[in-house]
Amino acid sequence: MKLAIFGATGRVGGEILKRALADGHEVKALVRSEKLETHPNLEVVIGDVRNAEDIEKTIKGTTAVFSAIGTDRTTTLSDAAPLIVQSMEQNGVQQIISIGTAGILNSRLSPGLLRYEGGDSKRKMTFAAEEHEAVYRLFETTSLHWTIVCPTYLPDGEARGNYRTEKDFLPLEGKEITVGDTAEFAYRQLNSQEFVQSRVGLAY
Repeated sequence: MKLAIFGATGRVGGEILKRALADGHEVKALVRSEKLETHPNLEVVIGDVRNAEDIEKTIKGTTAVFSAIGTDRTTTLSDAAPLIVQSMEQNGVQQIISIGTAGILNSRLSPGLLRYEGGDSKRKMTFAAEEHEAVYRLFETTSLHWTIVCPTYLPDGEARGNYRTEKDFLPLEGKEITVGDTAEFAYRQLNSQEFVQSRVGLAY
């Protein structure tokens, strides 16, 4: 396959990139500056995820998209998402797997609300969850085959494999999930229909 990856220099995006290249896929990665090691199957596009032309260069000719764009107290994610969707639709690319946050899963305490609104999450700052919710609401309006992978607390660490998943909710008593397992699960969604057009909670 030929994959487009946004956020490939981040923790989860970098792990997804490694797996894709190891499996022999061709990858186009949009980055702000040359931070990635060269690889014969990797095409690096230098640019900005908030620029429609740079997004277009990255998505054109690919078969699926990974987004691991961080929030970092900026609106980069919500600025980029509509451009990614537009380019995918224009190029006939159907599948996108995006890394979200557990805050946008359904609340168990307050039915009808999301976790960050319903008191399930202990985080006082809601900016990141609001950014991820904007992407979720955008995806809902499309016919794309989207999946939003929603890890809870995300420490560095290798893939261990003994995690739990749940559609639209965080698994009960879920406290954390490593970067490695988050990337592993997200990457495996390339060949899975189980969580298409849904959010999926991820935790040990």
